[in-house]
Amino acid sequence: MLKDLVLQNRSYRRFYQEKNVDRESLVELVELTRFCPSGRNAQPLKYFISNSEPTNSHIFSNLAWAAYLKEWNGPEEGERPSAYILILEDQTIATSSQRDQGIMAQTIMLGAAEKGLGGCIIASVKGHELAKILGIPDHLKIVLALALGYPKEHVVIEPMPQNGNIEYWRDDKGVHHVPKRDLSELIWNKTVGKG
Repeated sequence: MLKDLVLQNRSYRRFYQEKNVDRESLVELVELTRFCPSGRNAQPLKYFISNSEPTNSHIFSNLAWAAYLKEWNGPEEGERPSAYILILEDQTIATSSQRDQGIMAQTIMLGAAEKGLGGCIIASVKGHELAKILGIPDHLKIVLALALGYPKEHVVIEPMPQNGNIEYWRDDKGVHHVPKRDLSELIWNKTVGKG
């Protein structure tokens, strides 16, 4: 059921780093994007995949992790992602593909969840520096990094507190808590019936 897959698809930031994600699985995840909608059907996004430790290390060092966890600089060695998919915007095709980026990223993450993987969509990327290191040409702009692996942490959805605080947090056992708005807040027109 789709709802189960959506609930399984949390933002995981700690992984069993020693458990490899094979290249074929990453290619299969990228292939899902071929069948997704794209604004004007332009299909401007390309992908850089990595499951090798040296390349993963370069990618990791050019990402920022979990803005609300101020004292945490990202996963420690041994808990880092074992794979990445970088989403690249081909600027010879489009320069404002944010909608496509969201659609493709979520599709990949749902596909990853179906494979028993977890991950995190990261927009805070030192794209220019990372592109140089990886030899990505100038017309391909790194717009998102998808960190992937076998999740090592437990993520719990919590009701949003009455004060409206949206910040996620970790308890003393390392459980990651994420507040979510109630359904009653999401539907603006409360009228039942036609309309």
